[in-house]
Amino acid sequence: MPMIESYSFGRMVIDGIRYTKDVIIFPDSRILSPWWRNQGHVLTADDLRELIATAPEVVVCGTGAMGVMRPTPELQENLAARNIEFIAQKSVKAIETYNNLSGRKRVGGCFHLTC
Repeated sequence: MPMIESYSFGRMVIDGIRYTKDVIIFPDSRILSPWWRNQGHVLTADDLRELIATAPEVVVCGTGAMGVMRPTPELQENLAARNIEFIAQKSVKAIETYNNLSGRKRVGGCFHLTC
């Protein structure tokens, strides 16, 4: 599983590679960046369709440095109906959570790198 080595506003390093756009990490170790949402700071199931299709046990969501990105209730219901645990935290904490779960569970992550 990829490990997130560092994060600062607008910047993330995963396995030695620097990313400056939002990121999805798939359970099979693929990384998608840039990752865009249909409604900017609103996170929906449609925004995570490809990640959900990989059937992770857990999705860790980094909502940004200040927590501006907001998951919709419908997303959370969609994931719960599929028995996918969903953890949404400010990006600094979400990265710690992702790294702790990585290798122990089939985990996917989506991270807003700025606000």
